[in-house]
Amino acid sequence: MQFGIGFDIHPLVPGRKLVLGGVEIPFDRGLDGWSDADVLTHAVIDALLGAAAMGDIGMHFPPGKPEYKNVSSLKLLAEIKVKLEAAGWQINNVDVTVIAEKPHLREYIDLMRERLRQTLGIPIGQVSVKASTANGVGDVGNEEAIAALAIASLQKTK
Repeated sequence: MQFGIGFDIHPLVPGRKLVLGGVEIPFDRGLDGWSDADVLTHAVIDALLGAAAMGDIGMHFPPGKPEYKNVSSLKLLAEIKVKLEAAGWQINNVDVTVIAEKPHLREYIDLMRERLRQTLGIPIGQVSVKASTANGVGDVGNEEAIAALAIASLQKTK
C-alpha cells in the first residue's frame, strides 16, 4: 500500500461558478483557474498521483491547453482513475478537507462524497470529505481563496 498527499488553493473571483467536489455551490464568487478550479477534486487528484509516484495534476493536464478550459475536474479525476488502473493500482480510500471561511459547506458534504465515490468507483465508506475554516487567517481566512488538502491510499493489483 502507498499513500499520497495533495494540496490546492485558488483565489475567489466574481463571475465564476463555485464548484467543490463536483458540486455547484451557490455563492457570489467562484474559484479562478483554467478548468472549473475545483480545489477539492484537484487535491484528490494530486494525492492519488502522489501515492502512485505519477507526478501531479499539472503534468497530466497542463493549464493553457484548450481541451481543459472550464473542464469538469471530475472528468479529470476519471481520467486519472483509468491511468492508475492501467499502471496496476487500485484506489483504497481518499480523505479530503476543504478550507473556506464562506460559504458554509456542511449541507453539501454528502453530495460531494457521492460524486467522488461515483467517479472513483469505490464504496462511500472509503471516501471522506470534511470542511473547515482558516479562523480568519491568511487569504482563505480573509475570504479571498479556498484551499483543500487530501490524502489517498492505493494498493498494487499487479
